[in-house]
Amino acid sequence: MKDPVKECYVVPMEEDHASAVCSWQYEDPYNIYGWLPWEQMVLLSVEFGDPELRAQQYASVVDQNGDLIGFAQFFPIEGVTRLGVGLRPELCGQGLGQIFMEAIVREALRRAPERIVDLEVLTWNTRAIRAYEKAGFVIADTYEKRTPEGMKQFHCMVYHRK
Repeated sequence: MKDPVKECYVVPMEEDHASAVCSWQYEDPYNIYGWLPWEQMVLLSVEFGDPELRAQQYASVVDQNGDLIGFAQFFPIEGVTRLGVGLRPELCGQGLGQIFMEAIVREALRRAPERIVDLEVLTWNTRAIRAYEKAGFVIADTYEKRTPEGMKQFHCMVYHRK
Protein backbone atom coordinates (compact mmCIF):
# COMPACT_ATOMS: atom_id res chain seq x y z
CA MET A 1 0.00 0.00 0.00
CA LYS A 2 1.27 3.46 -0.92
CA ASP A 3 2.04 6.11 1.68
CA PRO A 4 -0.51 8.92 1.74
CA VAL A 5 0.66 12.17 0.16
CA LYS A 6 2.31 14.28 2.86
CA GLU A 7 4.48 16.62 0.80
CA CYS A 8 4.49 18.01 -2.74
CA TYR A 9 7.49 19.02 -4.84
CA VAL A 10 7.60 20.78 -8.18
CA VAL A 11 10.08 19.26 -10.64
CA PRO A 12 10.72 19.61 -14.39
CA MET A 13 8.07 17.84 -16.47
CA GLU A 14 9.72 14.92 -18.21
CA GLU A 15 8.18 13.19 -21.22
CA ASP A 16 6.96 10.19 -19.21
CA HIS A 17 5.05 12.49 -16.85
CA ALA A 18 3.54 14.41 -19.77
CA SER A 19 2.44 11.16 -21.37
CA ALA A 20 0.90 9.98 -18.09
CA VAL A 21 -1.09 13.23 -17.69
CA CYS A 22 -2.65 12.61 -21.11
CA SER A 23 -4.00 9.28 -19.87
CA TRP A 24 -5.84 10.75 -16.88
CA GLN A 25 -9.63 10.38 -17.03
CA TYR A 26 -11.74 12.60 -14.78
CA GLU A 27 -15.33 11.78 -13.77
CA ASP A 28 -18.19 13.92 -15.03
CA PRO A 29 -18.46 16.95 -14.76
CA TYR A 30 -14.66 17.27 -14.37
CA ASN A 31 -14.04 15.27 -17.57
CA ILE A 32 -13.74 18.58 -19.48
CA TYR A 33 -10.24 18.81 -18.03
CA GLY A 34 -8.81 15.95 -20.07
CA TRP A 35 -6.07 16.20 -22.71
CA LEU A 36 -5.62 14.82 -26.20
CA PRO A 37 -3.81 11.46 -26.45
CA TRP A 38 -0.04 11.87 -25.97
CA GLU A 39 0.84 10.86 -29.53
CA GLN A 40 -1.51 13.54 -30.85
CA MET A 41 -0.09 16.20 -28.49
CA VAL A 42 3.41 15.42 -29.82
CA LEU A 43 2.30 15.27 -33.46
CA LEU A 44 0.53 18.63 -33.18
CA SER A 45 3.31 20.04 -30.97
CA VAL A 46 0.76 21.57 -28.59
CA GLU A 47 1.05 22.46 -24.92
CA PHE A 48 3.37 20.02 -23.11
CA GLY A 49 3.60 17.93 -26.31
CA ASP A 50 6.01 20.65 -27.50
CA PRO A 51 9.35 19.98 -25.73
CA GLU A 52 10.32 23.67 -25.68
CA LEU A 53 7.00 24.85 -24.27
CA ARG A 54 7.03 21.96 -21.76
CA ALA A 55 10.46 23.07 -20.49
CA GLN A 56 9.47 26.76 -20.30
CA GLN A 57 5.98 26.61 -18.84
CA TYR A 58 5.15 23.17 -17.43
CA ALA A 59 6.25 21.28 -14.35
CA SER A 60 5.31 18.03 -12.66
CA VAL A 61 4.23 17.83 -9.04
CA VAL A 62 5.45 14.75 -7.20
CA ASP A 63 4.93 13.45 -3.68
CA GLN A 64 7.52 12.53 -1.06
CA ASN A 65 8.12 9.22 -2.89
CA GLY A 66 8.69 10.89 -6.26
CA ASP A 67 5.33 9.67 -7.63
CA LEU A 68 3.53 11.95 -10.07
CA ILE A 69 0.48 13.50 -8.42
CA GLY A 70 -0.17 16.47 -10.69
CA PHE A 71 1.16 19.17 -12.96
CA ALA A 72 1.32 22.93 -13.23
CA GLN A 73 1.60 25.43 -16.04
CA PHE A 74 3.23 28.78 -15.35
CA PHE A 75 1.90 30.99 -18.13
CA PRO A 76 3.47 34.46 -18.28
CA ILE A 77 1.17 37.41 -18.93
CA GLU A 78 2.33 40.99 -18.48
CA GLY A 79 3.03 41.33 -14.74
CA VAL A 80 1.24 38.06 -13.93
CA THR A 81 1.98 34.36 -13.74
CA ARG A 82 -1.27 32.60 -14.65
CA LEU A 83 -1.42 29.08 -13.26
CA GLY A 84 -2.95 26.06 -14.88
CA VAL A 85 -3.05 23.01 -12.63
CA GLY A 86 -4.21 19.42 -12.60
CA LEU A 87 -4.28 16.84 -9.83
CA ARG A 88 -4.27 13.12 -10.66
CA PRO A 89 -7.97 12.14 -10.84
CA GLU A 90 -7.95 9.51 -8.08
CA LEU A 91 -6.43 12.08 -5.69
CA CYS A 92 -9.14 14.71 -6.26
CA GLY A 93 -11.47 15.35 -3.33
CA GLN A 94 -9.04 13.91 -0.75
CA GLY A 95 -7.98 17.18 0.89
CA LEU A 96 -4.65 17.52 -0.96
CA GLY A 97 -5.52 20.77 -2.73
CA GLN A 98 -3.91 23.09 -0.21
CA ILE A 99 -0.47 21.43 -0.04
CA PHE A 100 -0.58 20.86 -3.82
CA MET A 101 -1.33 24.53 -4.53
CA GLU A 102 1.13 25.83 -1.93
CA ALA A 103 3.97 23.95 -3.67
CA ILE A 104 2.92 25.38 -7.04
CA VAL A 105 2.66 28.94 -5.70
CA ARG A 106 6.13 28.65 -4.13
CA GLU A 107 7.50 27.64 -7.54
CA ALA A 108 5.64 30.46 -9.33
CA LEU A 109 7.10 33.00 -6.89
CA ARG A 110 10.56 31.46 -7.18
CA ARG A 111 10.39 31.78 -10.98
CA ALA A 112 9.07 35.35 -10.97
CA PRO A 113 8.87 36.90 -7.49
CA GLU A 114 7.79 40.28 -8.85
CA ARG A 115 4.69 38.92 -10.60
CA ILE A 116 1.15 38.55 -9.34
CA VAL A 117 0.04 34.89 -9.29
CA ASP A 118 -3.48 34.13 -10.47
CA LEU A 119 -5.62 31.42 -12.03
CA GLU A 120 -8.99 30.97 -13.70
CA VAL A 121 -11.57 28.48 -12.49
CA LEU A 122 -15.06 27.65 -13.69
CA THR A 123 -17.56 29.10 -11.22
CA TRP A 124 -19.29 25.73 -10.71
CA ASN A 125 -16.04 24.03 -9.60
CA THR A 126 -16.55 24.62 -5.88
CA ARG A 127 -14.20 21.78 -4.94
CA ALA A 128 -11.28 23.55 -6.66
CA ILE A 129 -12.35 26.99 -5.43
CA ARG A 130 -12.24 25.79 -1.81
CA ALA A 131 -8.75 24.34 -2.31
CA TYR A 132 -7.53 27.57 -3.91
CA GLU A 133 -8.99 29.66 -1.08
CA LYS A 134 -7.26 27.48 1.54
CA ALA A 135 -3.96 28.07 -0.32
CA GLY A 136 -4.41 31.87 -0.18
CA PHE A 137 -6.31 32.75 -3.36
CA VAL A 138 -9.28 35.12 -3.40
CA ILE A 139 -11.87 35.75 -6.11
CA ALA A 140 -10.97 39.01 -7.83
CA ASP A 141 -13.28 38.95 -10.85
CA THR A 142 -16.01 36.90 -12.54
CA TYR A 143 -16.58 36.89 -16.30
CA GLU A 144 -17.67 34.84 -19.28
CA LYS A 145 -15.10 33.24 -21.51
CA ARG A 146 -15.32 31.16 -24.67
CA THR A 147 -14.49 27.46 -24.25
CA PRO A 148 -14.75 24.53 -26.68
CA GLU A 149 -18.20 23.90 -25.15
CA GLY A 150 -19.37 27.54 -25.59
CA MET A 151 -19.41 30.53 -23.25
CA LYS A 152 -18.79 29.68 -19.59
CA GLN A 153 -18.56 31.66 -16.32
CA PHE A 154 -15.10 31.88 -14.72
CA HIS A 155 -13.65 33.36 -11.57
CA CYS A 156 -10.21 34.92 -11.70
CA MET A 157 -8.56 34.14 -8.36
CA VAL A 158 -5.48 36.03 -7.20
CA TYR A 159 -2.94 34.77 -4.66
CA HIS A 160 -2.43 37.03 -1.66
CA ARG A 161 1.00 36.56 -0.14
CA LYS A 162 0.86 35.38 3.45
